[in-house]
Amino acid sequence: MTHPITAGVDGTEESLAALDWAAREAVRRGLPLRVVHAWRYAEALATADRDTQHGWVSEGVTEAVRAVSGRHPGLTVTTDVVEGAAAQALAGAAAGSEMLVLGSRGHGPVVGFLLGSVGQQVIAEAERPVVLVRAGDQPTAEAAGRDVVVGQHGGPEDSAAALRFAFETAAARGAAVTAVRAWTLPPVFAYSPGSLKLLDDAGGLEPYERQALGEALQPWRERFPEVSVAEHVEMGSAGQVLLSLAGRAQLMVVGRRARRTAVGARIGSVAHGVLHHAECPVAVVPHG
Repeated sequence: MTHPITAGVDGTEESLAALDWAAREAVRRGLPLRVVHAWRYAEALATADRDTQHGWVSEGVTEAVRAVSGRHPGLTVTTDVVEGAAAQALAGAAAGSEMLVLGSRGHGPVVGFLLGSVGQQVIAEAERPVVLVRAGDQPTAEAAGRDVVVGQHGGPEDSAAALRFAFETAAARGAAVTAVRAWTLPPVFAYSPGSLKLLDDAGGLEPYERQALGEALQPWRERFPEVSVAEHVEMGSAGQVLLSLAGRAQLMVVGRRARRTAVGARIGSVAHGVLHHAECPVAVVPHG
């Protein structure tokens, strides 16, 4: 079954930038585009009944779709106007999609993405990758020459979903991948005879981290031999190391744990930090 790339739109500048990004990605991957708008009936508008308000919303979505279809005449586009809470509607739309693309108000490289409560909730609850695109995002030759930068941590399975998304995206764009693994000195109590032997066999902490990154990348190198890969291993916090490479990225890919905690679904500190400071689009990919 072919899954579409879904864009959430609400008529704002940032959502229209997300729609354009999603359309370009759908063309690259040969996938259909689905446009979703969530709305709620405003009882305060006494002069406009439910059908009238629905018509206004639908007209706005149709206009946006008409514009993007004009730029990509061969693209298959469907629309879905859903009445209900935006976060739940968008998270539900993501479930049947290759990815969900949302807009975010960008106010410069220091502030980064201003997600708002809806964006944060969707990212935390969506079962599929969510891509955040800034208002004003435009394709440029300079950006097209940059890498898809992806964070890797733990063992091969821990970042498999993020690596897969990064390699698939790079292959569709003819881009290279920069895989990043950050490491810190473990606390003394974390050392054990078994872990010390692994470190000794690898020749130390940094060689061990490089070996771990290489092992995680191996199956994806084999699956996507046409994608050039650079490995970056650096001591420091994962968020800071990733952000130090954002200037060379056309897309930043980070993972987040899909399981819920006692206080609900969470984005995770690394994804949260990258989302709030990266200048390029960011993909957040859930993993088990």
